[in-house]
Amino acid sequence: MKIIYIYALGIILLFSDWGMILGEKVSPTSEVINFSTYISRTKLPAKLDFCGEPIPLDNQIVRERVEREFYYNLQNPGLIVLYLKRAGRLFPLFDSVFAMYGIPDDIKYLAVAESGLQIAKSPKEAFGIWQFIPSTAKEYGLQVDDYVDERLNLRKSTESACKYLKKAYQIYKSWSLAAAAYNMGFTNLTDNINFQGAENFFDLFLNEETSRYIFRIVVLKELMQNHKKYGFVMEQSDYYKPFQTTKIVIKDKIPDLAIWAKEQKTTYFLVKFLNPWILKRSLPTPKESYVIEIPEMQR
Repeated sequence: MKIIYIYALGIILLFSDWGMILGEKVSPTSEVINFSTYISRTKLPAKLDFCGEPIPLDNQIVRERVEREFYYNLQNPGLIVLYLKRAGRLFPLFDSVFAMYGIPDDIKYLAVAESGLQIAKSPKEAFGIWQFIPSTAKEYGLQVDDYVDERLNLRKSTESACKYLKKAYQIYKSWSLAAAAYNMGFTNLTDNINFQGAENFFDLFLNEETSRYIFRIVVLKELMQNHKKYGFVMEQSDYYKPFQTTKIVIKDKIPDLAIWAKEQKTTYFLVKFLNPWILKRSLPTPKESYVIEIPEMQR
């Protein structure tokens, strides 16, 4: 009973916030009504785009599919808050890597759709912020073995994602199709394009996951870029900040990471936390080198 009471109290507090956003007086019997009113009053914008490519919202089928993602995400405000907080830490790095590869800013929201900007693992063994499966990760230059999994190296995995997407754009001449290829693979997408004789994403009949994928990215972009419009009030101090670190180049094996961490005047916990790509308690001799990050203040 205590757990049920705490859960109910949390729901009441959440809905009471939406009542405040609507400018209405909130009472214990009005929270659900206020939240429902907020949802029903909130409409999809007249125009949406992905990487400059317009979403054809005048197409009834497309509009309904976009609204599905729009209202679903609005009903999960806590997740949007977490995405915004995590973006404060990760988006600056995305900006620097995207600039190197000529990748549009909107691709940031592909990462949000993939993993919620956290280390995640799918039933299909996709892993990390960018959700690479092992074979694709290796194809695009990431080390994946018993000791190291660079799908969890933020910079390297971001660079690999950029390489994949740039190749996809060169093939399909569309960022929407490039994103679809990222979700379902080159072979599957090309097979669908050839079979259906359609080259526009919005004219293709694809599996449900990929069909929803572009619309989810577009909706996440809209909600995060215009979060104040939708009632998400964030102070600058609310965003997670990038970690300030010192990078150490390692060209030899590390038999014991705990001892190595102490020698660097830090802890094993911080070494593992800042370098999740290190899977074990030691590192073998690298092919070239490893770059390990430790807290700047500890150095």
